[in-house]
Amino acid sequence: MSFTEAGPFKMNLNEYMVTLEKPLGIRFALSVDGKIFVHALKKGGNAEKSRIIMVGDTLKKASNSAGGGFIDIEDFGNTEKMLKEKTGSFSLVLERPFSPFPIQQLYLLGDYDILFNRGRVPIATWNRTVLASNLQPSFGGNGNSGFVVFSPKFLQQQGWKFLSEQNGYADSQIQNYNNSLAKPMNQLVGIFSEEESGDAEWAYGSFPLEEYIKALDRSKGELYYNHSLGMRYSKITEQIYVGSCIQTEKDVQTLSNVVGITAILNFQSESERANWGINSKAINDSCRQSNILMVNYPIREVDSIDLRKKLPFCVGLLLRLLRKNLRVFVTCTTGFDRSPACVIAYLHWIQDTALHVAHNFVTGLHSCRPDRSAIVWATWDLVAMVEKGSHNGPPTHAVTFIWNNGCREGEDVDLIGDFTGNWKESIKAVHMGGSRYEVELKLPQGKYYYKFIVGGQWRHSTSLPTETDERGNVNNVIRVGDIARIRSSVPAQQQLKDPTVVKVIERPLTEDERFMLAFAARRVAFSICPVRLAPK
Repeated sequence: MSFTEAGPFKMNLNEYMVTLEKPLGIRFALSVDGKIFVHALKKGGNAEKSRIIMVGDTLKKASNSAGGGFIDIEDFGNTEKMLKEKTGSFSLVLERPFSPFPIQQLYLLGDYDILFNRGRVPIATWNRTVLASNLQPSFGGNGNSGFVVFSPKFLQQQGWKFLSEQNGYADSQIQNYNNSLAKPMNQLVGIFSEEESGDAEWAYGSFPLEEYIKALDRSKGELYYNHSLGMRYSKITEQIYVGSCIQTEKDVQTLSNVVGITAILNFQSESERANWGINSKAINDSCRQSNILMVNYPIREVDSIDLRKKLPFCVGLLLRLLRKNLRVFVTCTTGFDRSPACVIAYLHWIQDTALHVAHNFVTGLHSCRPDRSAIVWATWDLVAMVEKGSHNGPPTHAVTFIWNNGCREGEDVDLIGDFTGNWKESIKAVHMGGSRYEVELKLPQGKYYYKFIVGGQWRHSTSLPTETDERGNVNNVIRVGDIARIRSSVPAQQQLKDPTVVKVIERPLTEDERFMLAFAARRVAFSICPVRLAPK
């Protein structure tokens, strides 16, 4: 059974319910695909105070004014009835989108752009005889023609007939729409809210408007995925292409006939595909018909830890596919993060290309924003696999040791351990306020024992992991750059909360590290079972 066929009791974990008193303090927007979503929140209003509702959340259901349960929000008309109510409380069911909403695009839309969309969706004439879903005739009530922007999926057949009989203006607008259909620029039809005084301040997310404008400048160059643009791909080498997700069987034909792809390495999860309305079975069947080998290996989106753990296996898969002389399309949902990260890691580990060179090469050919720190983490994981915990190499990680177990006023706190001249010298901790003291160090891979000296007394922190050494001493212990595993060997309920902060260091590799990296990456690659078609 697929995710979209779960039956009438399917639970959507992205949905939530909130109850608000009127006025709600929400400005809604209607998108061209017919969804009603939160466009802005009134500063200091009931919705913003709830600290739950976010810009971009889709309105799915609302309680009706009679208190007789929920009504489904299918179009603007359902929402309009709720907004007309002056008082009372309303319960709203909203859905948080899978990907963050690009709120900075909202500010770029002026009134003209929102109302008429500059020809990107049709501008149609209408009168009382032509209605498209809940589009209303002119408020003047005189029946004169006016203008409205709408999604063509709402327009009934007689509406198209009426438009075709106009004086040619509507026909030109329809033609403009058809010309721009392949690359829609924005997706807003209109915005609406409760009756508000003119001095109402609107916030986008938790941004007051003036802070929001400043945030726009900081976010220039950010990438935002537009699913409606279809599959996008870029050529990296003769054998490697990278891009966004395959949406239809037609995309498979394009990859096969136009690009010559013979294998696909896909990092999407099945739930992601369901979220975007992608028919996995149809796409996999189309791949088989085109003799394309499909390999699915899910990595959680925007999850650095999951990417770090799985990246060696991903590169191993890519190497195995290339060794079969296949032309590989590496893909995830957006093509911005997971798939280019795999290609960059492949060039760095297998082709012995410096990380900054590989990163610049891929990002120069394909617009993307891969998680560079996750690649570095996974790099040191592979080096550690061969290095066997030696402390002789250059530092690979920046570590902040934190003492937060209390001390008397005026007492000094020092750090001592394997990394301080073999327990012969101590490092004075910096008082950060209250009972918190910190020491920052740069350390190579490896396992280290250490303790704190508090007021002249040697102590271990009870909030940090401990081990007993061969002499019976209880010490704190840290494994810097511990090798990532696909699944942790320690059950989640037994994992200790470690307040020690560890950050990865990106630096040029030594000759020994380059050798160990290449050896470990190939070792992972050739430990992989033979690649099979997926799903079975």
